[in-house]
Amino acid sequence: MSISTRTLTSSTLAVVLASTLLLSACGTKPEGTASAAGDGAPEVTELRYQGSVGAVTFPELAEDLGYLAPLKLKYIGNTISGPQDIQSVVTGDTDFGGAFNGAIVKLLAAKAPIKPVIAYYGVDKNTWTGYYVLENSPIKTARDLIGKKIAVNTLGAHHEFVIREHLRREGLTKEEIDKVTLVVVPPVTGEQTLRAEQIDAATLGGVLRDKALERGGIRPLFRDIDVFGEFSAGSYVLTEKFIKSNPQAARLFVEATAKAIEWARTTPRDEVVARYEKIINERGRKEDTSTVKFWQSTGVAGQGGLISDKEFQVWIDWLESEGTLKKGQLKLDGLYTNAFNPYAKK
Repeated sequence: MSISTRTLTSSTLAVVLASTLLLSACGTKPEGTASAAGDGAPEVTELRYQGSVGAVTFPELAEDLGYLAPLKLKYIGNTISGPQDIQSVVTGDTDFGGAFNGAIVKLLAAKAPIKPVIAYYGVDKNTWTGYYVLENSPIKTARDLIGKKIAVNTLGAHHEFVIREHLRREGLTKEEIDKVTLVVVPPVTGEQTLRAEQIDAATLGGVLRDKALERGGIRPLFRDIDVFGEFSAGSYVLTEKFIKSNPQAARLFVEATAKAIEWARTTPRDEVVARYEKIINERGRKEDTSTVKFWQSTGVAGQGGLISDKEFQVWIDWLESEGTLKKGQLKLDGLYTNAFNPYAKK
């Protein structure tokens, strides 16, 4: 089954988009006050969001560093994937969410009223994802993956795009690529599932990859950095309605997140890890902090999370070549904005 039919289906998109007519994506208005936009204060008091188990997001870091005040974050649960996270923004369950840029392109092509405002994760020499097999696996090449199973965190996002592009570059036809089965497995159990031989290859990145490599017995087939180089891979989005109704809150959210990204980029690694451990321990969600000890870098290409044209154009072109988008269906102009990012002026 191809990427266009295994991910955001037309019925799912219809439900998501219809929900925008019924649900507001705005945060809580300050009680007893009018909009504070005129004096530069945020129009809302809190921003609803989904977190990630055992990890610290840049908005969470921004709040802990004091950059987000007087806005506060309201945690409503953990996301299971990028596509799910941004769909929650569209339906009004959260005020911001993040996903792989290719998944955002697909939702924008379906006329979702969202706007990417800042990049928040990516690939660099220290932060990348590998696709691993057991040391004694007979799988050596891309062609050996035909008929095999690869674990990914979700369909229609970063890893599916990378895997399919790698297979295409290695000479596999579309029909052969469709015979490689992608199995959704939570990242934290990917290594265990591979070692139990329930899958043939696992997607391992960041701290999960490094912990798995410490234990040994696995080897890489390829890496996402080898396929696309260094790039920002995902962005946070807000709805058009939220931006129009709450421009000061939108600006503060982006500014604070941008400053947090640069704090993490320029602060000694040990201090960043210690801060992440403190945040996880203080929020009281009964999480394991061991994975953050392996944190290496932000992975974000642009200063302060600035978005560049190429980070969306590459996925527009890719989806057009796959036949998921029609040629010219989605224009780059106005697709995202850096208007709220203070580093755009620099």
